[in-house]
Amino acid sequence: MRDTACDMTVGKPLPLLCKFALPLMVGNVCQQLYVTMDTLIVGRGVGVDALATLGAADWPTWAVLSVIIGLVQGFSLLVAQRFGAKDEKGVHKTVAVTLWLTLFSSLLLTAAALLGARPLLILLQTPQAILEEALTYVRILFACILFNGAYNAFSSILRALGDGRTPLTAMLTASIANILLDLLFVLGFGWGVAGAAVGTVLSQLLSALICLRVMLRLPELKMTREEAKWEGDLAGKLLKLGIPMALQNLIIAVGGLFVQYMVNGNGVLFVAGYTATNKLYGLLELAAVSFGFAVSTFSGQNLGAGKIRRIRQGVRTAVFLGVGVATVIAAVMILFGRNIVALFISGKPDEVEKVVAVAYEFLVIMAWALPVLYLLHQYRSALQGMGNTVAAMVSGFFELFMRVSAVLILPRFLGPMGIFYAEPLAWIGAVAVLMPCCYRRIAQLRMEYPEGDQRVSGSWG
Repeated sequence: MRDTACDMTVGKPLPLLCKFALPLMVGNVCQQLYVTMDTLIVGRGVGVDALATLGAADWPTWAVLSVIIGLVQGFSLLVAQRFGAKDEKGVHKTVAVTLWLTLFSSLLLTAAALLGARPLLILLQTPQAILEEALTYVRILFACILFNGAYNAFSSILRALGDGRTPLTAMLTASIANILLDLLFVLGFGWGVAGAAVGTVLSQLLSALICLRVMLRLPELKMTREEAKWEGDLAGKLLKLGIPMALQNLIIAVGGLFVQYMVNGNGVLFVAGYTATNKLYGLLELAAVSFGFAVSTFSGQNLGAGKIRRIRQGVRTAVFLGVGVATVIAAVMILFGRNIVALFISGKPDEVEKVVAVAYEFLVIMAWALPVLYLLHQYRSALQGMGNTVAAMVSGFFELFMRVSAVLILPRFLGPMGIFYAEPLAWIGAVAVLMPCCYRRIAQLRMEYPEGDQRVSGSWG
């Protein structure tokens, strides 16, 4: 077995989780770096209207891309389980059908997204001054959904095998390429937000090709032509895992779209301030996402190996690590956040002052609740790793309810700034569901499969 793959069924959970998560954190930093640079280059180089355009496109873009991301993450759970069970043929077949499903779903989603782009932006009451630019931006991203789907499928498969380094390398390379392309297309060629979109999709293609190159060389993924064929029964099992995760993301995105609708109704400057902080959201949660991938892979592999007690140990370790990191990040944002968000904004002094004030207030509200977000990621990822994607989907409904309730009720008492409490309240609603479900799932598995070295079969439906 090559050293790129990692068997997480043996060894202490803490070093395993850290070894797996740290490369992912660096990769996520790189990913957020190019998201941040998109915002910085467009906001400083083009102006407040362009920054607001990126913001108006944020949730519509995520609503579409989250579907393919959820699907492939769900598919990879079965890859991790079969890898943990040392089922080589099962890994090959699962990877092959995962790639077929990714191709089909990406093409269908592309067609639907391109047709619905304009009606969606109009429905969200996108300000007329930025509507056409926002439409151009999302259409470019939607036309290249296959690039995004390919990268997420390849990287999810590699992570399921315990390889966090290749996605890191891919993301680092893509981040550098995206920054250079942004500078060329946005500032050099004067393409504005369209240039930022072109740079993003080309970078996604590059990251997908890097992951594919490694996959083709991995001994664990060397498969016969027979193993690479489509299997309807296996596709059904994968969809049972992927569809709930896609729905979970879509439900969350619906809440986000409703928030975007309310934000858009407060004018371009408010949208720009909201966008400046929203673009930092990925940096705030990057460690949570990384530990989430780690605990999901850890749980999946150990479920396949029948080592249920190790799953509980891994969850406990990930929770403590996540909350600790969240506290540090929150403190940094509260202390230095105003200067950070100001980097994204240029224009008239009075406009800049208003946008920065909006952005910093939103940032502080999210920072105080950041440990809750980290708990959400750890418990949700652990449940997904244990094969329970339905509970994670149900938590999405609670997020939706809390987001919508917040933006409908709180602005009546707190003004437009009440919208900012939607995110923390959504996180609290999700954790209230996920925490008890996670520990209940572990208890069920320990009763169902007595502790030992036996492998769990059939636990993925």
